[in-house]
Amino acid sequence: MKKGYVLAGIVLAASNGPIAAEPSTQVAWTPETLAFVRNGDAEKGKKIAESCEACHAATPENAESEFPYLQGQTATYLYKQLHDYKSGSRSNEIMVGISAGLSDQDMADVSAWYSRQPPPPAKKADEIPDTIGKLVDRGDGARIVAPCAVCHGRAGESQVLDTPVLAAQKAAYLEQTMLAYKSEARHNDIYRRMRLIVQQLSDEEIKQLARYYAGLER
Repeated sequence: MKKGYVLAGIVLAASNGPIAAEPSTQVAWTPETLAFVRNGDAEKGKKIAESCEACHAATPENAESEFPYLQGQTATYLYKQLHDYKSGSRSNEIMVGISAGLSDQDMADVSAWYSRQPPPPAKKADEIPDTIGKLVDRGDGARIVAPCAVCHGRAGESQVLDTPVLAAQKAAYLEQTMLAYKSEARHNDIYRRMRLIVQQLSDEEIKQLARYYAGLER
């Protein structure tokens, strides 16, 4: 059975019935959309990215900022997030304003540029509880929590086109993102899958998962 079907079954079970449709995103991954994103012009995207680096540069000076690294992220994930900001599916005062000035082609181009950049350096945690590795690999059947690796990979490399690479991302950003899903402040996850999962986790588990993925080399 394919991993996507496993996750879908877990999500459906966790919801205790059919999931109502909701406007979590306006991006439909048709073959045409996938080809459009994958054919983004990275050189044109480089010029757009010059205005993004103040917040997203993978530099020591930016290591403690609240903004995520974008380098080495999948183009499909970046494109979806930019599109979601523009459509209102995801909210952030800064990014909503920036995305408003981008065309779909701009989004594809800048996503292509960042996807081809070297990944940021990992920040390995001193110690991660064994229970966190079990959540990543096996999940928790008692709580109907899917393994993180189903979508994100054991190495945080991303297994599904609309899920992010997590390896070497800032732990603080990963933690705040999961907490935003838990509180439903963020809701652009398709079929509520992230919300359903993290709402079963303790805040300490979320913190340790963030530290685990931030420490993975790419």
